[in-house]
Amino acid sequence: MLQTAIYGTVACLLQAVVAQRNNGGAALSATAGTAPSIATSSPSTNKVPPIEIHGNKFFYSNNGSQFYMKGIAYQAETSDASASATINDPLADYESCSRDLPYLLELNTNTLRVYAVNSSLDHSRCMELFESNGIYIVADLSEPALSINRNNPEWSLKLFERYAGVVDEMQKYSNVLGFFAGNEVTNEINNTAASAFVKAAIRDTKAYIKEKGYREIPVGYSTNDDSNFRQEIADYFACGSQEEKADFYGFNVYSWCGDSTFEKSGYSDRTKEFSNLGIPVFFSEYGCNEVRPRKFGEVSALYGSDMTDVWSGGIVYMYFEETNQYGLVTVDSSGRVSTNDDYNNLKTALATISPSSANKDSYTASSGSVACPTTGSNWQAATSLPPSPQKDVCDCIKSALRCVISPDVDQKDYSELFGYLCSEADVDCSDISADGTTGNYGAFSFCDDETKLSYLLNKYYQEKGRSSSSACDFSGSATLVSATGTASTCVPTSTGINLGSSSSNSGSGRGDSTTATSSAAAAADAIQPNTFSMALFIPTALVFMLTGFGIAMS
Repeated sequence: MLQTAIYGTVACLLQAVVAQRNNGGAALSATAGTAPSIATSSPSTNKVPPIEIHGNKFFYSNNGSQFYMKGIAYQAETSDASASATINDPLADYESCSRDLPYLLELNTNTLRVYAVNSSLDHSRCMELFESNGIYIVADLSEPALSINRNNPEWSLKLFERYAGVVDEMQKYSNVLGFFAGNEVTNEINNTAASAFVKAAIRDTKAYIKEKGYREIPVGYSTNDDSNFRQEIADYFACGSQEEKADFYGFNVYSWCGDSTFEKSGYSDRTKEFSNLGIPVFFSEYGCNEVRPRKFGEVSALYGSDMTDVWSGGIVYMYFEETNQYGLVTVDSSGRVSTNDDYNNLKTALATISPSSANKDSYTASSGSVACPTTGSNWQAATSLPPSPQKDVCDCIKSALRCVISPDVDQKDYSELFGYLCSEADVDCSDISADGTTGNYGAFSFCDDETKLSYLLNKYYQEKGRSSSSACDFSGSATLVSATGTASTCVPTSTGINLGSSSSNSGSGRGDSTTATSSAAAAADAIQPNTFSMALFIPTALVFMLTGFGIAMS
């Protein structure tokens, strides 16, 4: 309780300091004598203006001044969370986020990237703390166990429910800048087709936000840097209709190492290549660690005149020091934070930047559009996207089946049955398959594995003669039930999404999971061509109080 009180006091002091931090260019109303209290359950009184997109730039919605990301990736791999917790969610840990806030503000941070959110937890205290201090959040929608698998991709009802659950939880906060629908899903030439499924996720997440009446929160993608398809993947996510293309494009880049230069690092070439995407582009991860301590010489280039017309800033990887040695701080077992040389060098680099700023009212966005890449040896993702998951269709087909998978069959054994039915038994599996290369997607390809496997078992049962119960046995793996519906009525709509009455809940190695695979997808792939000590707290608070009023957001 004492620690929590201390953190709250720190946060209140910091709010006074950041009174001059930009609220879209305007100072917050708090002063040193009237620092607002931290909200814990009610909406913050210091709401930041949502960030809007116009052309290839971000703007503050209240006055139209340009927004540049000065961000940090903020999520530790390890945690003291209980064994049942599947996600170490930093936005639900007020003790930690209030502990870290002074260090983030000292770097003039205005954006945090969080890779996985537990939508069942309360995020209000951290989100409102960050909001009161001018910090926005870009959140990935996936989690390691529920993400688009690059090797056996699918855009399923279960995944959509995960994405929608995060949107439902986070949309209430005005400092949510946007969502990533995927991170480094395509990372090799042989899995470029997976991008079709990510783009479908972008389309449906945008449609869901609109359908629910939420404010217009951008949805984009974060890619690795691969010269084999760098331009193709950028064009792919930037092309097409407004409904399906990415709202922004994040670039994970680690090419500026040691004493590199604008030209040597490839930044010059990347700036030319991405100059016509028509959507905001930023470094969603950066900070090569081949030479440590990192000097962050790239900061002056990223926020300088050579790049600011194309790029909207970036996100340094990462806050926490871990075995990968990308951290800016170390947090010991007692929760004490220690900064390192990387932190100090980044602080120095960021203190010198002064990027040029456009104004939305006077800025004219390009009217051109990006052509989608053609498929070839380096790019195999079709422009035709997977269908939108529709829960009522999956429920309908389940109700129409007579032969279904037995409830006692372990899901680990599904793949063997899928393989047998689709190959040896010659059952037509096209209705449950999805191919991002050809752009052919089955009507029920978004349903769960149990539904899809039961659909195939029922199809086999019908083809082999319904008069024999042995056609629905498979050594006890299948069983006969009474059908309550009619399969002919289970037709997916060409547009629209349906989740039922409610939704449920490369450089960095943070790419989307390759273990969150579906048995049906695998079969289809086979058959288809802490704490502050008081000693640290008092001087830190005094330093911020004495120097804070000189802090300005450029």
